[in-house]
Amino acid sequence: MTTSTSAEKKFHNFIGGEWLPPSSGTYAPNRNPANTDDVIGHYPVSAKQDALDAIAAAKDAFPAWSSLPAPARGRILWKAVDLFRARHEDLARMLCREEGKTFAESKGEVGKGINLLEFYAGEGFRMHGRTLPSEMKQTFTYTLRQPLGVVALITPWNFPFAIPVWKSAPALVMGNTVVMKPASNTPGTATMITELFQEAGVPKGVFNLVTGPGGAVGNTLVDHPEVKAVSFTGSNGVGLALNERAAKRGIKVLCEMGGKNPVVVMDDADLDLAITGILQGAYGSTGQRCTATSRVVVQRGVKDKLTEALVAGAQKLRVGNGMEAGIDMGPAVDESQLKTDLSYIDIGKSEGAKLLCGGERITDGAMGKGYFVRPAVFSGVKVGMRLHQEEVFGPVISIVEVGDFEEALHAANAVEFGLSASIYTRDANTAMKFVERSEVGMVHVNNPTVGGEAQLPFGGWKSTGVGGREMAQEGGEFFTQLKTVFFDYTGAARTSKIY
Repeated sequence: MTTSTSAEKKFHNFIGGEWLPPSSGTYAPNRNPANTDDVIGHYPVSAKQDALDAIAAAKDAFPAWSSLPAPARGRILWKAVDLFRARHEDLARMLCREEGKTFAESKGEVGKGINLLEFYAGEGFRMHGRTLPSEMKQTFTYTLRQPLGVVALITPWNFPFAIPVWKSAPALVMGNTVVMKPASNTPGTATMITELFQEAGVPKGVFNLVTGPGGAVGNTLVDHPEVKAVSFTGSNGVGLALNERAAKRGIKVLCEMGGKNPVVVMDDADLDLAITGILQGAYGSTGQRCTATSRVVVQRGVKDKLTEALVAGAQKLRVGNGMEAGIDMGPAVDESQLKTDLSYIDIGKSEGAKLLCGGERITDGAMGKGYFVRPAVFSGVKVGMRLHQEEVFGPVISIVEVGDFEEALHAANAVEFGLSASIYTRDANTAMKFVERSEVGMVHVNNPTVGGEAQLPFGGWKSTGVGGREMAQEGGEFFTQLKTVFFDYTGAARTSKIY
């Protein structure tokens, strides 16, 4: 896998069961966002040829892998589960070091990924075909699901373990072969995942890893005729362009993109519960998740009390290197994301919103070598403001004051995104009205906007996503094609056909 054991360690792509240097001969340093002096290693800046080689290897491996019984494929994933569990803390350390979230959050993400792998290992025994009655005599009709072929997975930096697992596990167990391109910011976690799949016995060519830029690697994967589906998580701009390219070839595509998730707090809410959930949802993972709480829509009667508590809570959070004990929030993932965070702070102030706390870069001591920003709270945010409409992807809360439920519902829905929403109320009728009328793919009642479980579909409405859902049974079905079978087992049905 590497060419050196020194501090200048070089990692390689994984193609056809071998660790290979990039055809470009170029590597880029992978730096810790909490301390840019800490170089984790040097990872390939791959070229088009590397993607082509990976696609060819996956194509060659497909016949044997797809013909292996699905339970046997699932047993290989079960072995990977055991290996991931044994390396749980090692994976979390890598994740923390290259992405920046706290070690506790990193351990939680790895745990979630292992749960997903467990679920999909079991899906090898449940391919979810159906038997259905036929209108014709003595005819057995049923459906079955079959793999697509070579699939491309393009994964983001904010969940560098869980998302690659929740894409690759269903793709593999359903009988596809995989080429994965991880985010350039987080190649280390992807490399560890690949190592453990290899150790678990995934055959050569079935799972391939190519790191590098979207222009060279990603576009090659999307445009290649042997790639039968693309699963992408990332920004709306990239996702919509990718969706258009894939649509021109008529292949399956799934894009999970942005979120601008509201929490509605009604006058009758349990405020302590709401405050805890909002702080967790807004500042966990430095706000760098598509399900993060970015808008707090609060009824006028409790607005002042809730606002005061959120400011106090934000100011108490300890920001720093996620590997240190007691740290609540880590850095932005890189300089570009830090600049985005700071830019939106300026935008909010210029629009007339009031910055109550935070929003400045931290340069004290060792944190001067990282991309740290203090958690921010804005009040006086209006529905039309950019701070209300656009995804920041950072630790920023926007408080929107409303008078009643209808106004709250309007404020919650008045964005282009529709991933997740939450309401805090003691009134079951209010809660159910919100569940029914909230324009999102996932609704939480008296819980934060974040979170998901392996057996539950994940995804959103509107501009948040296209192509279906991830996780659960639906996540596996994306990587299959459906076949309907008519079995006339006596020949008698021929004369009874009406068309």
